[in-house]
Amino acid sequence: MVSASKNPFTPTFGRVPALMTGREQILAEMTRAFESGPGNPNLSTIFAGARGTGKTALLLHLSRVAQEQGWISVNVSCIPGMLEDIAQQAYEAAADLVDPSEHARLRSVTIGSVVGVEWDNPEVPAGNWRTRMSRLLKALNAQDIGLVITVDEVQPNLDEMIQLASVYQHFVGEERKVSLLLAGLPGKMSSLLRNESVSFLRRANKHTLRPIADEEIAIGIRYTVEEGGRTIQAPAIEAAVKASEGFPYLMQLVGFQSWEQRPHADEITLDDVNLGAAMARKNFVERVLEATYFDLSPNDVRFLQAMLEDPEESRLADIAERLGEASNYTSTYKRRLIEQGVIGERGPSFVAFELPGFRDYLAQKCGPLSK
Repeated sequence: MVSASKNPFTPTFGRVPALMTGREQILAEMTRAFESGPGNPNLSTIFAGARGTGKTALLLHLSRVAQEQGWISVNVSCIPGMLEDIAQQAYEAAADLVDPSEHARLRSVTIGSVVGVEWDNPEVPAGNWRTRMSRLLKALNAQDIGLVITVDEVQPNLDEMIQLASVYQHFVGEERKVSLLLAGLPGKMSSLLRNESVSFLRRANKHTLRPIADEEIAIGIRYTVEEGGRTIQAPAIEAAVKASEGFPYLMQLVGFQSWEQRPHADEITLDDVNLGAAMARKNFVERVLEATYFDLSPNDVRFLQAMLEDPEESRLADIAERLGEASNYTSTYKRRLIEQGVIGERGPSFVAFELPGFRDYLAQKCGPLSK
């Protein structure tokens, strides 16, 4: 027996896991982008994925990678007031940088694990958000310091989101050392890209965060357990991988709950994982599946109910027949539900549930489609 150590799994939204399992290619691309600076297309990147695919954790991890390369990083959620939040965070991220006014001059810069900036003659900045940020970027870029802005849970109809994207385009055109990383549900990101005011974002780099391969999940679980000072049985790893279903957040839940079963034990067993997986599934329903369900329209739900009659894959023609609708009707809702990460294509004419546990959740919540 060992003394209970801190649980190394992080199933809390916004926490960065010990290992960014299955995202190595993205991390390599972004690291090179921060190293090379302006002109690298990866500095403008969009991450789309269903709930539980690790969007928030990835943004936070990338902001840390940028800081290690000497950038300043600010992280916001897409809510009213985010523009001012970006400005305030940018000042504070540079060792209490407050107000670089037109008369303020950069006095000293320290590059290391933390970027430090001091100003001569600081004054309350005048001008609108763009001009204030322009002055900040000009001063930072003069010392080869970049600014990374990450925006989570993108809301395409928020005016401030459109304003940020439009102003960012000008910063890029001015060859500022600046990066914009956006993350959100696939449907939200698609809506944003359809907005003509920010059409330049269509040229941004795009990553769709899909479920992670079983072997990568296995590596992530074993690594995290061992980093926490314990070991895990091979059958327990297999069970944890199966329960995670390729979703990083569910993996963290399974790992967390499995660890908590006997926190003083040297080894995590199959019994620990079986008990932990059951608790993790309950957490996943409450935190992910319910939120996803309440985002669906009544017609989205009817489409999904029509899929419940099939044990695995559903043929679009069968769904249309059950709904009593034309085939173009099913195509519309197929696209909507794929964008929300609820279902996925299985060939040109078939779809299946993609979000772990959502089929069972819907069957209990609504039952099959009424005749």
